[in-house]
Amino acid sequence: MQIEVVSARFYKGFQDYYFSPNGLDLKNGDKVIVDTEKGKDIVTIVGEKQLIDGQSLNEPLKNVLKIASEQEIKEAEENMAKASALLPEVKKIVKNENLDMKVISVESNYNYSKLVINFTSEGRVDFRDLVKKLAEKYKTRIELRQIGPRDATRLMPCLGVCGKQTCCSQGVKFNEHVSIKMAKNQSLSLNPNSISGLCGKLLCCLAYENQYYSETLKLMPKINGIVKTPDGEGKVIYLDLIKKKVTVKFQTEQSTEIKVYDCEQIKFNKEG
Repeated sequence: MQIEVVSARFYKGFQDYYFSPNGLDLKNGDKVIVDTEKGKDIVTIVGEKQLIDGQSLNEPLKNVLKIASEQEIKEAEENMAKASALLPEVKKIVKNENLDMKVISVESNYNYSKLVINFTSEGRVDFRDLVKKLAEKYKTRIELRQIGPRDATRLMPCLGVCGKQTCCSQGVKFNEHVSIKMAKNQSLSLNPNSISGLCGKLLCCLAYENQYYSETLKLMPKINGIVKTPDGEGKVIYLDLIKKKVTVKFQTEQSTEIKVYDCEQIKFNKEG
């Protein structure tokens, strides 16, 4: 059965969620109040009405309750800023509790009825006493959320090895799972320090141009393969996948010569 949905994104979130438009006329950029399993919150519409197969949903569809008023949006921004400012204080409390966890950020829902504390840890942490102390201090519901290194980096905007703001903190999403094969496709050094991001995981941006490299490799000979050129047969020693050029070495008993050809100039067995 086809059902009507809109896509929305939570504050500081990069994942899109489906909600029922509930008869409301919504457009991209609208701030709306939605019903969630953990209470009401404000989200931003990022995908207008569309029909999807209801069986594709993994959980019951929640409703958009209303379009948020300017006052509600203002209060939400103030509450989120208020929560963010608690970070140093929360870190100090955690340190005093001697808990093996690193607090990354403090967030709140739009009406400050809940504080979400994101943290990383090498193992499981018994934070029950901590939750009680935080709830008593801040007079609101507390949720501690353990996140992975990628999400931790995303929540701390900073510069990547390229000198630009990290892709994840800008909301750039890649549909492909990042793998070491992507680095090999791009002829990159497999030194972990060269292909790892600030999170310690493989660079997300390896997926950015992977489709180009994967398709181009299919058109090119293999390294150490024998190819036919206008100057005879030679061995491939280097591939320039950007310019689609092939470097070929000609070896004889008397001399060694190296030449560069456009891919279209050479012939090779594409099966091997």
